[in-house]
Amino acid sequence: MTFGNHARLQAINTVARQTIPPTQVNAKGTAPENLFNANVFHQKEMEKLLPKDIYRSLKRTIERGEQLDPSTADAVAAAMKTWALARGATHYTHVFYPLTGLSAEKHDSFLTPNYEGGAITEFSGAQLIQGEPDGSSFPTGGIRQTFEARGYTAWDVTSPAYLLETPNGSTLCIPTAFVSWTGEALDGKTPLLRSIQALNQQAQRVLKLFGDQTEKMVVATAGAEQEYFLIDNHFYHQRPDLFTAGRSLFGAKPPKGQEMEDHYFGAISERVLHFMLDAEHELLKLGVPVKTRHNEVAPGQYEIAPVYENANVAADHQQLTLTTLKRVATRHGLACLTHEKPFAGVNGSGKHVNFSLGNAQVGNLLEPGDNPHLNVRFLVFCSAVIRAVSKHARLLRAVVASAGNDHRLGANEAPPAIISIFLGEQLTEIFEQIKTGKTASSKKGGTLGLGVDTLPRLPKHSGDRNRTSPFAFTGNKFEFRAVGANQSIAMPITVLNTILAESLDHIASRLESANGELEPQITQLIREIYTEHESIVFNGDGYSEAWHKEAAEKRGLPNLKTAVDALPAYKDPASIALFEKYNILSPRELESRAHVFIEQYNRTLLVESRLMLEMGRTQILPAAYRFQNQIAQTCFSLKQLNKPAPEQLLDKAVEHTDKLYAGLEHLGLLLQHHHEDPLQEARFLCDKVVPQMTLVRQHADSLESIVADDLWPLPTYQEMLFLK
Repeated sequence: MTFGNHARLQAINTVARQTIPPTQVNAKGTAPENLFNANVFHQKEMEKLLPKDIYRSLKRTIERGEQLDPSTADAVAAAMKTWALARGATHYTHVFYPLTGLSAEKHDSFLTPNYEGGAITEFSGAQLIQGEPDGSSFPTGGIRQTFEARGYTAWDVTSPAYLLETPNGSTLCIPTAFVSWTGEALDGKTPLLRSIQALNQQAQRVLKLFGDQTEKMVVATAGAEQEYFLIDNHFYHQRPDLFTAGRSLFGAKPPKGQEMEDHYFGAISERVLHFMLDAEHELLKLGVPVKTRHNEVAPGQYEIAPVYENANVAADHQQLTLTTLKRVATRHGLACLTHEKPFAGVNGSGKHVNFSLGNAQVGNLLEPGDNPHLNVRFLVFCSAVIRAVSKHARLLRAVVASAGNDHRLGANEAPPAIISIFLGEQLTEIFEQIKTGKTASSKKGGTLGLGVDTLPRLPKHSGDRNRTSPFAFTGNKFEFRAVGANQSIAMPITVLNTILAESLDHIASRLESANGELEPQITQLIREIYTEHESIVFNGDGYSEAWHKEAAEKRGLPNLKTAVDALPAYKDPASIALFEKYNILSPRELESRAHVFIEQYNRTLLVESRLMLEMGRTQILPAAYRFQNQIAQTCFSLKQLNKPAPEQLLDKAVEHTDKLYAGLEHLGLLLQHHHEDPLQEARFLCDKVVPQMTLVRQHADSLESIVADDLWPLPTYQEMLFLK
């Protein structure tokens, strides 16, 4: 009889005999510039297919934020249908982004019977503009009840439609907003679009003071660096925790992890590179400006990063990236894991969001220029960021709070849960000079001599990078490093836009009412902002204990260590007033999100804890008891022969097995508790269930290190992370 790891051994043998499949695409066949946007109904396609007046109307909506003229919809729908059918499309769908954080879609055929025995293809302006999915089957936080099912999707003209290809045909995908029958936002896109509008209004007021008139919208720009893991599908399907919860609930640390620092930026294995080429090929055709690929810190971990773009489009592209990575990985016999901590003891995964604002006419408003101390406009916008982050640090922490990110934030691999800003030596010096009234110069970058005549002199940046900061200035943008790998970037960008709009509103209002020359008023305002909010600026080691102590005791910065500590910030009076003032989220819409995010936290932990209970009882305990039995029989036989017996090994196995059994039983008792109030339930899960899960895991992982390999039922970290 075979026990334990029969399926695991089969998986190992299959992976070991794996041959590299041919790539699904020929990367040499098409130049990247010809591939880019090949499946996107972008402005050049619109210009070719639409009447000139219709095209100009759409362009004004896209670039200037003017209201969409409904009369253009029929012409756009006809052109879009012609374009899609010519490329093999059979169906269309409104893609929307409910509060699950995932994408949602319902496909409809272009084909309509004509009641004469035939059929015609049909796609009207009304079908383009509006769809009607179920409004109550997605998380709504009480906005929609089960019997209140009506919801609407609304065409977002600012994010281009695209074709999603399969070997059997294509689907026209139309990015949309998702709202209830009563008009309340049920998604991530609607508040994001509202925040973009608010940011534009306030940024335009500030620009007007500098004489910078611009017809185009000032938009936030974003680009999210996506970290992820790849493991072989054979291992993935032998791990119920990975394919159900997205992370391993059990698993001993392998003999080799990331200690040798040999995976980061290492040579990409052939199988993984084949996957990357396929994924990038598809993403480029969808208009996703992917730029970078490399091995990340942990074995089996990788990163893909785009050039940053309009934040609304970037949020849609980020969702497309996640979907594409997972779909293409399956095609290559791999599983793509985007959980923040799929493997304990090795580096977790984040999604660093690069953030700036501007447009083609005024440029990047966070670009310092050659002499930042003379670039007053840059300093004003940078001051607005400092003030925004300082005033709304609790909200920024809440927007990255989740059960998954709790495993990552605050550890020595990711930014701490304390929100602070890294400005770098040059910028900090400039603000200090303004504060003291002694503005003189700014540090120059200079060049680095490398000591070898055949190597070029390298231009040196004016400031170092700080990977321990949750919000870091990186030359001409800020990098929000605390966002989780599995998270939609729509809500983090919505919050960044909103808090920055509020700060720009404050600055514009002060300067618009100022008397006399503008420049002294600007200098005084920058001085006031930096003096009041400089406690948020920290350029040191965010991982150090000294920083945690200084942040709490000297600077008074909040340290919200868990999602349960952070999520109530959505209900802070300041947060409610902020979102309501700029028409981003009504109090009811904000309340719904607070409720949904807490419920998601609770459901995540309940799934994980129940799964741990099941796996512990049905897989790990049986293996441990079989091992005990074998060792006990061995001890008995050796004693009969007056030979030394491995009694210490037996004692250790019995100890950990007994404690594992007791721990699982206690976990089962804890899961019988239930609190009606979601926040009380979250606190109970955080304070009682999570520590118990940690205890259970400790004993299970200890058993993995001593139980005979032929009995252990689960693929190990060593196998999953290193065998491909």
